[in-house]
Amino acid sequence: MSSKFPIISVTGSSGAGTSTVKHTFEQIFRREGIQPAFIEGDAYHLYDRASMKKAMAEEEARGNRHLSHFGPDANLLKELEETFRSYGATGTGKTRHYVHDAVEAEKFGVPAGTFTEWQDLPEGSDILFYEGLHGAVMLKEQGINIAKHADLKIGVVPVINLEWIQKMHRDNKMRGYTPEDVTKTILRRMPDYVHYITPQFSETDINFQRVPTVDTSNPFVARWIPTPDESLVVIRFKDPRGIDFAYLKTMIQDSFMSRANSIVIPGGKLDLAMQLILTPMIHRLVDLKRRSS
Repeated sequence: MSSKFPIISVTGSSGAGTSTVKHTFEQIFRREGIQPAFIEGDAYHLYDRASMKKAMAEEEARGNRHLSHFGPDANLLKELEETFRSYGATGTGKTRHYVHDAVEAEKFGVPAGTFTEWQDLPEGSDILFYEGLHGAVMLKEQGINIAKHADLKIGVVPVINLEWIQKMHRDNKMRGYTPEDVTKTILRRMPDYVHYITPQFSETDINFQRVPTVDTSNPFVARWIPTPDESLVVIRFKDPRGIDFAYLKTMIQDSFMSRANSIVIPGGKLDLAMQLILTPMIHRLVDLKRRSS
């Protein structure tokens, strides 16, 4: 952790909705005049798209059907930790971009499914913002502890059936995958999901968990993603000290406390809740940075 060069990490599984949370952060940064540097978890994958397919086929031939981007064997987690460490110490570090589609390929000038070259983060940023799969991962056997470098850790954790529905619809509409393809991916990733993704949400400072209020019993045949108005969101604070729950309940209609460290809000009020909760936290990080400069 660094008072001079603070780091925010937003962590969630594939299809969890981290991009939506990133958008809210971007709104806060613009409104408050804060200059962020952005890094993406995809940038620290070990393999590009073609190499990953080859590696999975080779592992499957050896009897391992579970190589996935959720686990350490397909990621550059030491390099990710080094970027966090470097930024916390110096305000800079190296990253790159994974090019997902043809639109990004035209923007970055490299083929879809590949990476751009490694580059230094821009100088003069107020804060580093990470969004991806491993923003709070700790692997003791490998000496990796990314969680310790982040000053504010956010978990985006819809209940798993909703997460799968969101992934099904995203991968089908945006990436052209069939439901069968997505189901195979979910099954292949499951051991890594259990061992490397889920444990992070005990390390995060705040978890946002969306819970549908409609039937999602079979996510593999769901025709629609439950809307925000068909959902509740459970917001859990690892350390509730200093959180003004009475103020939040006043500002967020129909919210209520479910535990001493958790507030439940209507799904349609998530953006409002994030603005109310996160804006003062970001201000504290930036103010501390400016006082230490």
